[in-house]
Amino acid sequence: MLVERRRSVASQATSILAERIRTQLYAPGSRLPSESELAAELGVSRASIRSALGRLAAEGMVLRKQGDGTYVNARLQHIPTTLSGLWDFLGLIERSGRAPAIQVLAQTVRAASEHELEALALEEDEPVFHLRRVFLADDTPAIVADNAIPLALLQQPPELCDGQLPINEFIARYCQTQIAYGIFDIDALLPDGPTQALLRLEDQSPLLRLRQVFYDRQNEPLLCGSSSYNEKLLGLRLVQSWS
Repeated sequence: MLVERRRSVASQATSILAERIRTQLYAPGSRLPSESELAAELGVSRASIRSALGRLAAEGMVLRKQGDGTYVNARLQHIPTTLSGLWDFLGLIERSGRAPAIQVLAQTVRAASEHELEALALEEDEPVFHLRRVFLADDTPAIVADNAIPLALLQQPPELCDGQLPINEFIARYCQTQIAYGIFDIDALLPDGPTQALLRLEDQSPLLRLRQVFYDRQNEPLLCGSSSYNEKLLGLRLVQSWS
């Protein structure tokens, strides 16, 4: 049995199937196994599978054809990310056809900024662990990302933390918890000098900025961050369903 009982069975089945689609275990345009086959494999009811497929259809990830089965949306091969995967920078770069890598610029303990105090619900004297990184696409800088994590959440000394880990794995390993969801603000800004240099930009063309706060299942903030994204290098398309 592949699912656990802490979350609803349908929710877990949705996550499993969505991950298979994102990693192209189920390729764009391919037909998914039948409801009966999926139910048997995951050890759940057909009703749970039907609910999971309905959620994926609502997100535009699959197309359900009456009497023929369920197919992965063929257009997904042209879409680097969905809204739910917007913060998965390594996956975003990889799905664009480039080799991803992370360069750690700094991982330090410092005082929280005013924005971080508010976003992370911290007291004024509570420090944060600051992680600044560049995400590379075929060795070309594509994204500059800053993350602030309440120092009290770290279960390891800051100097022993591996800044090369994807942020969800970092939180799982060093904070002993899981990211449940994130809230994003998306806007454009002109890069400052250091960001322009890090991304090797020839001019001050606007960058896409993602400001995010991630929460656990108890709705407690885990980290906040700001990422400057060179969309000219990677491109960005989002899929959104309309009901």
